[in-house]
Amino acid sequence: MKRILSLIIVLGLAGLAAGYALFGKTGGQYVGIDKLLFPPQNILQSLGDKIAGLEKIRQSILICGAVGAGLGLVLGLSTGRRR
Repeated sequence: MKRILSLIIVLGLAGLAAGYALFGKTGGQYVGIDKLLFPPQNILQSLGDKIAGLEKIRQSILICGAVGAGLGLVLGLSTGRRR
């Protein structure tokens, strides 16, 4: 069980990193991690995020993380059965 959980966490984090590398760029620069983690403080920031497409970027990165975690689960379950 510990191995499965470790694989889920490691591959989930790897998926998040890969998602950030693939989708975290807008306007030729990577979006700051703080912009992705914390919601906008006011209406103007929210409008700027919508124009920049941060919601779509955030969603794509989270999907990559979920795929990585799912892969970790499948890999952990399949290697655990062999033993």
